[in-house]
Amino acid sequence: MGRFSNLRKNKKYNYEPRYYDNEGEDRPFKMDGRFTKYSKLYNNSDHSLKGKVNRAMNDLNNQDPMVNRRIMIIVAILLFIFLYIIDFDLSIFSD
Repeated sequence: MGRFSNLRKNKKYNYEPRYYDNEGEDRPFKMDGRFTKYSKLYNNSDHSLKGKVNRAMNDLNNQDPMVNRRIMIIVAILLFIFLYIIDFDLSIFSD
């Protein structure tokens, strides 16, 4: 049993550049997503599942009404492009 207590410890490699400010805003080694600083879910301190769901529902209910209109316009344009590509005849809806 005494044989295992004398094992060699692994060395740690702790590289820190000489002129690098680790506390700065534009840290090159920071591994965050591109849009995390804009996310309300990421910047809030409540990390429970219920808190996240409540914030997501509040964001869904309090969003800009122009966003819904813009999404509907984009969907309609894509739908008409798809119908044009498959040569759908719109005359079947008229008498």
